[in-house]
Amino acid sequence: MARKPTAGPTAAIVGSGATPYYFRGESAPQTLIELIDKAVLAALADAGLGIEDVDGLAFFAFGFDTGMIIEQLGLRNVTFAHCVSAFGGGMAGMLDLAEMAVETGRARTVVCIGATQQIGRRVGQALGNFAASPDNVFHRLAGLQGPGQALALQARRHCHEFGTRREAFAEVVMASRAAAATRETAFRRKPVTLDEYMAAPMLADPMCKFDFCLETDGALAFVVTSAERARDLPHKPVYIAGAAQHGSRDWGRAFFWLGQTAEAFVSAGGMDVSRRLYERTGMGADDIDVACLYDHFSPLVVMQLEDFGFCARGEGGPFVESGAIRLGGRIPVNPHGGHLSEAYVVGMTHIREAVEQLRGVAVNQVSGARTALVTGGPAPTPMTAAILTNAL
Repeated sequence: MARKPTAGPTAAIVGSGATPYYFRGESAPQTLIELIDKAVLAALADAGLGIEDVDGLAFFAFGFDTGMIIEQLGLRNVTFAHCVSAFGGGMAGMLDLAEMAVETGRARTVVCIGATQQIGRRVGQALGNFAASPDNVFHRLAGLQGPGQALALQARRHCHEFGTRREAFAEVVMASRAAAATRETAFRRKPVTLDEYMAAPMLADPMCKFDFCLETDGALAFVVTSAERARDLPHKPVYIAGAAQHGSRDWGRAFFWLGQTAEAFVSAGGMDVSRRLYERTGMGADDIDVACLYDHFSPLVVMQLEDFGFCARGEGGPFVESGAIRLGGRIPVNPHGGHLSEAYVVGMTHIREAVEQLRGVAVNQVSGARTALVTGGPAPTPMTAAILTNAL
């Protein structure tokens, strides 16, 4: 039973900014820092604040240079600058950092930043780019060059253990395309039929090309301040109801090592962080109106629905196939099209969608949405997740 929190939210997202999304490498000749600067300035403008108001920064581990960002933006009084590890798995955790900074008085205005630029490197080939050190050499021996190839082993195990069908993965893809069809920022807007999905080239059994996310460039930023101060700013506040981080050796380095326990190997690594998040917020799966689930591979949506309690372990396939994740379904998932159909900026587009849903301005607005779950990716620990709300 989730406990009731002792107090209401202390921090809120008051500004949201983004660059255009670019296909992999097409953001050049802009630099990554330039993309970040543009997103930050757009977020501050959206919040009705200026660069002089920023005294805190929060990131997740994706190669950002804090000093360079401070220099390029001309920040003069940064009293809080911290980073969550775990690559995309730490994406939601930066909201935890921002909330803590505001609540403790370490900073008054925190900007959360995420970006990716794939020039000279591809995120989809990340494992092949690692040094052949003792902790990584298994991937070289097994021929696992990318996260998708490693994740396919877990997806196949889920199919073996629970009878999960490829039709479930297809439904995740088709639902994302249906959502993206109305979103101008999305790259993949053309609907996909089940027959087209089944005929697509297999890249890593049981995953075909449609099960892999886009490879895109872009930057997004979000401004976080106190719940009290948020009431005086231009937009309806989106409160951080709670955020959580959790590390466990059972999940460890995720598909970067493949040493999980049998239970963890058929999950997306979110079991423990979901329990912690629900305990911190006093909420549960039944309280969530919109789920923005990290979906750089379609099987992870099935597994996260199980991890976060929307259905029992092993029932994610039938749950998805029932139409439950579509708009109007039991729990709308990624109404913006997600990583599979809109763009992949290491989870940041999911926060943007959650903010838009709770402001009531989303392209595919979920009627009456008051809460949104945002999850970090199934990367090395800590796993992270957050619940946002528009109600105190």
